Amino acid sequence: MANTLQSKKRVRRNERRRIINRARRSRIRTFIKKVETAIAAGDKDAATAAFAVAEPEIRRGAAKGVLHRNTASRKISRLARKLQQLGA
Repeated sequence: MANTLQSKKRVRRNERRRIINRARRSRIRTFIKKVETAIAAGDKDAATAAFAVAEPEIRRGAAKGVLHRNTASRKISRLARKLQQLGA
């Protein structure tokens, strides 16, 4: 258990950050899911629109430290590739 004032403050801060990060990660997953559902349905317009919204959200997650940079790049790359294959 935290004893010093600083460690008690760290516990409070960590809990706030955990909640914010969890919400951010959940939001990113939702956007990714929207793109994947549109691709699965074969709706290129909806998939393109969903991807245009999802990409900045994923990049923001990486910038905020919720996702690793490489993970974010990999997710964006795979979604873009699926989107291109849908058009072909």
